[in-house]
Amino acid sequence: MTDELGFFEDEADDTARRKPRRDRRRVKLAVFGLIVLALIGGGVWYGIRTLSGIGGYDDFTGAGEADVVVEVKSGDSTGIIANRLKEDGVVASSRAFTEAAESESKIRSIQPGYYVMRTKVSGADAVAKIVNPASRVGNLQIKAGTQFDDVTSGANVTPGVYSLLSKASCAELNGKSTCVPVEELRKVVETADLATLGVPEWAVPDASKSPEPKRKLEGLIMPDVYEVRPGSTAEELWKKLIADSSALLQSVGMPALADTTGFTPYQLLVMGSLVQREAIAGDFSKVSRVTYNRLAKTMKLEYDSTVNYVLDRPAIRTRPEDRAKSGPYNTYANTGLPPTPIAAVSREAIEAAAKPADGTWIFFVRCQKDGTSCFANTLDEHNANIALAQRNEAY
Repeated sequence: MTDELGFFEDEADDTARRKPRRDRRRVKLAVFGLIVLALIGGGVWYGIRTLSGIGGYDDFTGAGEADVVVEVKSGDSTGIIANRLKEDGVVASSRAFTEAAESESKIRSIQPGYYVMRTKVSGADAVAKIVNPASRVGNLQIKAGTQFDDVTSGANVTPGVYSLLSKASCAELNGKSTCVPVEELRKVVETADLATLGVPEWAVPDASKSPEPKRKLEGLIMPDVYEVRPGSTAEELWKKLIADSSALLQSVGMPALADTTGFTPYQLLVMGSLVQREAIAGDFSKVSRVTYNRLAKTMKLEYDSTVNYVLDRPAIRTRPEDRAKSGPYNTYANTGLPPTPIAAVSREAIEAAAKPADGTWIFFVRCQKDGTSCFANTLDEHNANIALAQRNEAY
């Protein structure tokens, strides 16, 4: 039997029964979808909160409890710094720091490095502390030509790597100094296995043979600005410094840079140090060529810088009695290169050592007051250049 629309009554009844079920299914699916979207949205919001430092607003009050060293890494945003301060117990919540930082423009100029902070302080106090230049610690600046030991010129003392690293290790934490004495730093260099310290594999054999153990790392620390953590041991300080410098040496092209020179990478570093101490940057490649030419002719290098190196003097000239002293660094007495580099070697000096200028010079002398050298092929030409240097009062 059919109704007026032509359906059998049983079919109509069945259709009527299925429709409510479909509606209920649609409702369930819609509710499920809303739940999923809510979960996804909550996860995204949590991620945003985590990355941006937004979160519950808890804040400490008072003067804090203890000193702690906190690191700011390259590329850190204010939110990331806030999260790290929260993890280190400096602030109660990252939001306390980020909100306080909104009114401090100096926060955008915070440099990578280490900062002495106080635990359990307010966000405002943490912001004020981290932008205070006095909070920055562990900054180590090594200039090109710096040697490991201090250099004395009359009453003036130029700090060497040992002294500079010792000073950079200093901070006052909870009333105690973290300074690592020069003697401890020197002892590690003298006694430690260089491979264990992280010295590049290509440098370990020659550096380990240094006739003076305290000079084993000479030249392996490139000039640059480094960050070291106060509170570290002497060995930890060296490992960090060597790792950072090794990365710089690699960026220059070491050890492959030496492949076409006929010298080992370590010998190239030694030559670079001679170039660094003997000339101004404009003459680096020419002094490098003189070094190559003299070595090829088995001539003594006769560089004053190597004699003065063991005397810890910065002078560009030497006295007859100094040149008469025997020793592995006396290139007036010995043929060939000195056993180790004699200073921190810049990228430009290393590149000049690898790619010397074209020329047949075998002599040079600083002949201008600005440090410019005059180069010669013969002894007569060289003597004339010396006379010019004396007239110019170049040295």
